[in-house]
Amino acid sequence: MTLETLETTDTTDTTGTTQMIRHSSALRSCESSVSAAPLRFIVLALTLLTTALPVAQLSAAPAIIPRAPDIAATSYILIDAKTGQVLIEENADEPLPPASLTKIMTSYIAIEEIINGHLTLDTPVHISEKAWRMEGSKTFVGVDTMVRAEDLLRGIIIQSGNDASVAIAEHIAGSEEAFADMMNQYAEVMGMQQSFFMNSSGLDTELYYNTMSARDLSIIARETVVEHKDFYPMYAEREFTYNGITQSNRNSLLFRDRNVDGLKTGWTDAAGYCLVASAERDGMRLISVVMGTESTEARAIETQKLFTYGFRYFETHQVYSEGQVLANVPVWSGKESDLDLGVTEDVFVTIPRGQGENLTAALDVEEAVTAPLENGQLMGVVNVTLDSDLIYRGDVIAMQAVEQGSLFKRFMDWLTLFFSNLFS
Repeated sequence: MTLETLETTDTTDTTGTTQMIRHSSALRSCESSVSAAPLRFIVLALTLLTTALPVAQLSAAPAIIPRAPDIAATSYILIDAKTGQVLIEENADEPLPPASLTKIMTSYIAIEEIINGHLTLDTPVHISEKAWRMEGSKTFVGVDTMVRAEDLLRGIIIQSGNDASVAIAEHIAGSEEAFADMMNQYAEVMGMQQSFFMNSSGLDTELYYNTMSARDLSIIARETVVEHKDFYPMYAEREFTYNGITQSNRNSLLFRDRNVDGLKTGWTDAAGYCLVASAERDGMRLISVVMGTESTEARAIETQKLFTYGFRYFETHQVYSEGQVLANVPVWSGKESDLDLGVTEDVFVTIPRGQGENLTAALDVEEAVTAPLENGQLMGVVNVTLDSDLIYRGDVIAMQAVEQGSLFKRFMDWLTLFFSNLFS
């Protein structure tokens, strides 16, 4: 967008935040989701949810961030759980055998069934011979017995029970094969483009194995943490006892890092040692995925290296809060003469630590806002930048309705706009 005949006015909001409101008499058109009119105005503001500093102190020193650590894994990724922002990645889109990381999807679907009312924690689930005969890690359910869905869920999440995975899959879909089809449908809906499932446990066979990418695993892990808040604490439980047998959670970071509170480990010969983990520190939650490491110790060490880097050099910064008013603009041809513009939800961004004071926000809406207007009507966009890099772009809406004014009011406003455009 090219600005001509630019006038600048400095204002200060009620919290002391310095704002610059720029009005342009001639703005050329640009590509934008709200580029409906040739005339616009832009509001530039500094870090709206932080206490404003004196003008001379507003610019923080540029962020100095070292290169990411070397990670001894075939594939890995680190993301901010709040924003989904990727901080580090390597071969993150390569489809690989996930081993028991598959069970994150299995338990996700089971919890979705509970949330949607198709299953309860107390629902008795029949244990088939196929489920009972599963090899590898087990919950040790008995053949032809009935087991509560909650026990099976804990068996999957904490003990990585292959028998529990097959049992819950058969109960939900009728067969494990049909459940695998459900898994693939969920993966498609979530945008997990490199995932393909043929079973619920992640066990490899001579003929096939499931595939997932590190990015796909970060997607399903984030969905688990964010959307299944009431069930996610299961992932932090250190042990589970069923049928008189107590087994510890295989995620060793739960015992050595107080910030880690989930998610899941995996291992097969084809997959190597894998770990999806989540940790929270000082209001920031990170999710890491490492695939194809050399040992149980290696997957823990490499995960901690990712967490250390992410927490030390980045932060989750809140830019706006739900319902916050960003600007007040004049309204033409309405019963009211002005309108509040704002956002409908909390807005967070991931930035280098300590750089919140260098954020700027540009509110881009039509120059002539004309009634009638509905409450919640889309009015434009807000662009948040850091050192000229766009890090967030979102909608701004009308915070109240404005009815059309009287015929006389509309005529007078039309005349005002006509002569204003004529002589500008």
